[in-house]
Amino acid sequence: MERRSFVKFMGAAGLAAPAILTAGRASAQDKPTIALIPGLTADGFYVTMHKGAQAAAEAVGAQLIYQGAAEWNVSLQVPILEAVIAKKPAAILIAPNDKTQMIEPLRKAHEAGIAVVCVDTFIGNGVFQTGAGDADFPISYVASDNVLGGRMAARALATAIGEKGKVYVSNVKPGISTTDQREEGFKLEMAQHKDIEILETQFNDDDANKAAAQFQAVLGRVPDLAGVFGANLFSAGGTANGAKQAGVAGKVKMAGFDAPESIVEQLKDGTFELTIAQHPAEIGYFGFMAGYAHATGNPVPTHIGTGFTVMTAANIDDPNVNRYLYKSE
Repeated sequence: MERRSFVKFMGAAGLAAPAILTAGRASAQDKPTIALIPGLTADGFYVTMHKGAQAAAEAVGAQLIYQGAAEWNVSLQVPILEAVIAKKPAAILIAPNDKTQMIEPLRKAHEAGIAVVCVDTFIGNGVFQTGAGDADFPISYVASDNVLGGRMAARALATAIGEKGKVYVSNVKPGISTTDQREEGFKLEMAQHKDIEILETQFNDDDANKAAAQFQAVLGRVPDLAGVFGANLFSAGGTANGAKQAGVAGKVKMAGFDAPESIVEQLKDGTFELTIAQHPAEIGYFGFMAGYAHATGNPVPTHIGTGFTVMTAANIDDPNVNRYLYKSE
């Protein structure tokens, strides 16, 4: 089951050339440099986003700089951002590691005349170019609808557990815009299912081993635990490992968010009921084109919504579904 994207990809790379690309081609001779700073580099999601941005760069003959940290950590992302600002690109695409702490570091890019595009995650409230607030200076936010994704995970999980039982969210930490929204959507939807009890969220600091240990601790306290929603790649994968170690994989139902290639077997063996796959190549592609369009004097939407795909054991072998698996290289 796939939610229609704001823009649809096609062609060999699964990418389209909408109006924003056509506008960029008109001034392609300028060849501005665009930088992409991922949330972290050691993640198939951002590897795939990089590929989308690179496809866009090649489409218009522009240059892409790709530089990031191996960990999700503000203290590591800030010096990388400062190094990129020193290179004076026309625009910086960035997945901010924190929606508050990254405001001032990104303001330095804005004040240096560099356009800022938030991809996947955002600063402030994610609503830009309003003239209000201290974080409205990015020109665009490119991402999937994380609240809706959380709602869809909740609906599917509620069905999987028979509309009753105890569930919890395995999340990273408060202050990360996307995972905050996924948890929000999940809880909003689960509140509509009166026989399902939502337990306290477990925050794992993006550590899969910690997520596994937390699962086992919750299971020890709540032996009738029915389900878990893993709000990102490491939360979902770590929780699944915890379930396997406890011998309850497939018994305690799992809904994940993000789709590394390893998810295929975990769907097929029943470890996961489903996972929500974002379309990171789209995010990278349209993020780059937003920066490029701005650099070449063309208007840019302040928000570009990209799609996601719900993956299950029943549909994972469909080429139109598994094409959205995140590539690790």
